[in-house]
Amino acid sequence: MGQRIAVLGAGPMGLAVAYQLAKDGHTPILFEADDRIGGMTASFDFSGLTIERYYHFHCISDSDFLTILDELDLAEKMRWVETKMGYWYQDRLQSWGNPAALLKFKGLSFQAKFRYGLFAFLCTKRNDWKPLDSVEATGWIRKWVGAEAWEVLWRRLFDYKFYEYSDNLSAAWIWSRIRRIGRSRYSLFKEKLGYLEGGSQTLLDALKASIEAHGGEIKLKSPVERVVIENGMIQGLNVAGEFLKFDKVISTVPLPYVPKLIPDLPEDVQNRFKSLKNIAVVCVIVKLKKPLTENFWLNTNDPEMDIPGLVEYSNLRPLDQHIVYIPFYLPGEHPKFQDSDETFFEKVRYYLKKINPKLQDEDIVELRASRYRYAQPICDPEYLDKLPSVSLPVKGLWVADTSYYYPEDRGISESIGFGRKLAKQASQ
Repeated sequence: MGQRIAVLGAGPMGLAVAYQLAKDGHTPILFEADDRIGGMTASFDFSGLTIERYYHFHCISDSDFLTILDELDLAEKMRWVETKMGYWYQDRLQSWGNPAALLKFKGLSFQAKFRYGLFAFLCTKRNDWKPLDSVEATGWIRKWVGAEAWEVLWRRLFDYKFYEYSDNLSAAWIWSRIRRIGRSRYSLFKEKLGYLEGGSQTLLDALKASIEAHGGEIKLKSPVERVVIENGMIQGLNVAGEFLKFDKVISTVPLPYVPKLIPDLPEDVQNRFKSLKNIAVVCVIVKLKKPLTENFWLNTNDPEMDIPGLVEYSNLRPLDQHIVYIPFYLPGEHPKFQDSDETFFEKVRYYLKKINPKLQDEDIVELRASRYRYAQPICDPEYLDKLPSVSLPVKGLWVADTSYYYPEDRGISESIGFGRKLAKQASQ
């Protein structure tokens, strides 16, 4: 007999949970505080262009994503593109991302290039992450690539992505990011990334339609006030001042929200959630009249730029306008996170015109900014051991977010795969 199960959060993981539950004959009711589904994959109207608030791309290794596309009859909407990477260093735009670009790179000795290339190659070939689980990332990278390549190619990426958390990150977590991009190559010299026609909204709409067709519900602008527990068992939820009874509850909202959302958890479990750290993001999206560069991803190492890189999205997905994402990652408690949108816009205008001096003020058509407080979990060594079990010591309650598929980085495919497994586990 089907169960009535509450799912909290309508990001990719929550949607995948509800999708699987509905397919298996249960009745998922999905609660989302936002006015739209998708979480960090949600789209907005950028003056006539429907586009994600935060950039996304797909790799040829994203098996769970490709599987659900088949199930939803969306496989024919997947497009694969040969993309390029660049590196902005010493006021020069250089090619990046393949052995030839590495050899030609200006600003590194041959020894540093060799050590970096060997490191990247071995990361791509490695499958076992366990030996790296207890290793600190910056020391591990410096040991392999040396001080010179660390300073040129890595230090600012850590400084402007993780700030004070830079010196205590898991090597396994950083390795997984290197491997994912490395395995998106269909040859040593060519990188292939993918996009879905219509963007992530195409997938979101199909998931919503499937959930509802199988008897599930999605409630927007419905923040859950409290998960109600009595005698060690789930009773239901308080939503908009009303108690709603449920057999089970599955939460996929960012873990820092859990202590307030579920205050009746045992103290030791609460403390484990409270100890977790996250990076925030202010993501500026720009509409241009002309291309900035020919690259999809552009790494930056410039003392005048407090970003690790930018994404020229329209060099992956063809659009009528040229679109660039400039993410400013920083701790949520950092004073810069409170800066006005215009402060970030001024920086972006300067960065873009510095990278491409042919770009004029009139070529910058429009800028928007989106903010997400819990955008990126900080995964320190042996991170999984610090997390509470997905199945909490409350009958009928499961809690997870993107942290739980460590060492993999947050991604649509990983969220879908984990969410579907979570639904199977919780509905038994």
